[in-house]
Amino acid sequence: MGPALARDGPGVGRSLSLSAVAQFTGSAFGSAAIWQYESLKSRVQTYFEEARADWMDKMRPQKRGDFRKQVNIWWNNLTEGQRTVTGIIAANVFVFCLWRLPGMRRIMFTYFTSNPASRALCSPMLLSTFSHFSLFHMAANMYVLWSFSSSIVSLLGCEQFIAVYLSAGVISTFVSYVAKMATGRFEPSLGASGAIMTVLAAVCTKMPEAKLAIILLPMFTFTAGSALKAIIAFDTAGLALGWRLFDHAAHLGGALFGIQEYRPWTGAKPSKPIKSKQGFIIPEDHFVKESSYKADFKIPEVKTRFSPNPSAVFQAPSRILNV
Repeated sequence: MGPALARDGPGVGRSLSLSAVAQFTGSAFGSAAIWQYESLKSRVQTYFEEARADWMDKMRPQKRGDFRKQVNIWWNNLTEGQRTVTGIIAANVFVFCLWRLPGMRRIMFTYFTSNPASRALCSPMLLSTFSHFSLFHMAANMYVLWSFSSSIVSLLGCEQFIAVYLSAGVISTFVSYVAKMATGRFEPSLGASGAIMTVLAAVCTKMPEAKLAIILLPMFTFTAGSALKAIIAFDTAGLALGWRLFDHAAHLGGALFGIQEYRPWTGAKPSKPIKSKQGFIIPEDHFVKESSYKADFKIPEVKTRFSPNPSAVFQAPSRILNV
């Protein structure tokens, strides 16, 4: 048992973590509101400047092989959601590279894996959300986040999505802390899956009739709502029966936060049944248990009315608990 728990006891550690969750979540949404206001003001101020810059760019002679220009074209062709998650993906890649440095291992296990028995309790609740030890796990998580980004950002908005995503990582980790302390199984967890599960649950709540399919059994289809219920049932059973393959508590924390988060921010009812592309369910192996069911909804960005056309990839982890 770590020094913090040994000295103060599990009750104090839990209260400290709960206080940190409340403070962080409040700060995240407060900052998002300010950011949203400033972004709106900035868009109005820069609208004519961008129009003038585009006109001048057309008047200038075009350079061939201009790498910077090609990057700008690629960036401008991205959806708002894809541009929003680019920073998140870059942060995950950076942390993954830190895991490859032998001299950083002790720091990474202390601050980038979450464990209520660790001497660091609060900072890992956020930092572990950006931490992946396995390349395949990180690539799958980030691919899902990238594919999912257009739909969730069009649903919540850029600023509120960031607040929801960061809060989801902290909240899912806190739920994992509580479960580990209740069962006495102190195992390290890492990964973005708790936050991604929140995104998945929010979109499945929005589009419960979207059709999905298993990658190896494309002839069997099911709705997004049914898939979400099945995942929640699976994690509930895993938590109740003490399965140790995944961090089921973190999965549930992320899913439940995503379900309740959808209605407060949109004030809308779930969409009516729509035709949609098939999705896929694929298994995934990891080094650390990372609470991770990932979904890939390839949904075109809708500028006026949110009526996406989804397909999904859910992914399940294995060894150090995968979040």
